[in-house]
Amino acid sequence: MQKFAFSSFDCYLVNMASKSSSENSELMNEQVIAMYAAMRSELNQFYSKITELEMEVMSNLVIKAIQPLDPSRRCYRMIGAVLVERTVREVLPAVHRNKDGLKR
Repeated sequence: MQKFAFSSFDCYLVNMASKSSSENSELMNEQVIAMYAAMRSELNQFYSKITELEMEVMSNLVIKAIQPLDPSRRCYRMIGAVLVERTVREVLPAVHRNKDGLKR
């Protein structure tokens, strides 16, 4: 009968080989989760930019629509969830400020 002598390094390699498939699987899962989180964050940034650009387009449309009007004419503006009545004279500078704020 032949006896085998294993060094501590051999035992380490055998132990790592038995763990490697489960650890590799766990590492892959963590990488997939990290990649998903990064992609989701990037998607949220795209949505924010799209919303910002849509607001800028709307500001341009509002400015073009009310600029030629009489400054004392009544107009309505949505502030948050509240519709307020103002004059063109009051609303036009506010729309310009909002537009300038979007460009920053």
